[in-house]
Amino acid sequence: MLHGYIIECRENTEKIIDKLWDETGRNGRRTAYNRKNARARYLKIAKQRKPRAKQIQRAIREQLYFVRKNLEVLDSLPMEVVKILKSKHLKRLETIRKVWEQQTEMAEKKTHAVEDRIVNLRQPHVRPIVRGKTRSPVEFGQKITVSVVNGFTFIEKQSWDNFSEGKTLIESAEKYKARYGMYPAVILADKTYRNRDNLNFCKENGIRLSGPRLGRPKKEELEAEREQAYRDNCERNMVEGRYGISKRRFGLDLIMATLATTAETEAALNILAMNLAHLMRKLLRLFYGWLSGRQCLRNSDIMNWLLAGI
Repeated sequence: MLHGYIIECRENTEKIIDKLWDETGRNGRRTAYNRKNARARYLKIAKQRKPRAKQIQRAIREQLYFVRKNLEVLDSLPMEVVKILKSKHLKRLETIRKVWEQQTEMAEKKTHAVEDRIVNLRQPHVRPIVRGKTRSPVEFGQKITVSVVNGFTFIEKQSWDNFSEGKTLIESAEKYKARYGMYPAVILADKTYRNRDNLNFCKENGIRLSGPRLGRPKKEELEAEREQAYRDNCERNMVEGRYGISKRRFGLDLIMATLATTAETEAALNILAMNLAHLMRKLLRLFYGWLSGRQCLRNSDIMNWLLAGI
C-alpha cells in the first residue's frame, strides 16, 4: 500500500520551497523533477485496485527520491532565508526528515516495521497499534487502561505507544494504595494480568487475583474454582462495559484534537463526565429511596424539604 503521508512529505516540501524561493533570488527550476510527472506516477499506482507489491515498492522509492531532492534544495538555502519560516513549518520539516529516514530504512531492509514509526505528519505522536480485530486489525490513537472501584472509573495508564496491559497491575495496585491507604482485597482481571510477577506481588500483599492458579487444578478444587471464576467474570464485565459506555455515550472514540496533550485531556474529561453521571445516579437512588420511605409527607412538606436542601 502506497501511504498517503509519503505523498504529503513531497507536497509539503514543495510548498516550503515555494515560500522561500523568492527570498533566495535564484532563477530556474525550483525542484529537480517535474511536479506533474511526480503526481501522475503516484496516481498511476493509487488508482489501481490491486497493485503488485513490486509496483508499490518502486513507487515508494520514487516518491522518497523526490523528497530527498527537495530536502537537498532546502539544505542548500542560506540560513538567513530558512529562518523566516514559522515554527510550525520548521517542526513539519523536521518530521518530514524523520519520515524519510524511516521509510528509506524500511525500503533498504525490505521490512514493514521500524521503531517509533510516524504515520501522520500532523500528529507524529500517533503510532499504529496492532489489535488483531476482524474489522480493524490496526488501530491508531491513544491506548488507555482503566480500573473500576465502587462504580467509579480511574485511568491507570494512558499512552500513544503500544504496551502490555499485564505489566500495569502492580502500578495500579500502588495507585490504589495511595488513594485509599491500603491494597485492594480482590483484583478482577483477565488472563493477560496473570503472570508470575503479578501473582507473586498479589500473594505477598494478600490480594486475591481472579482466575485459576497456575498448573493443573485438583479435582476437589475444580468445581469451587469454576463457581468463583463465574462470579468474578460477572463482576469484571463492569470494566469491559466502561469502554463501550465511554465510546457510545461520552464520545471517547470521537476525539479529534491534534496535540497529544489536548487529546489526553479530552479523554480524561470523558472519564470525568462518566464518573459524574454515575455519581448523579447514586444520589438520585438515595433521594428516591428516602422519598419512598416518607410517603406520608404532604406535598408542601416535600417542597419545604427540597427548598431547605436537606
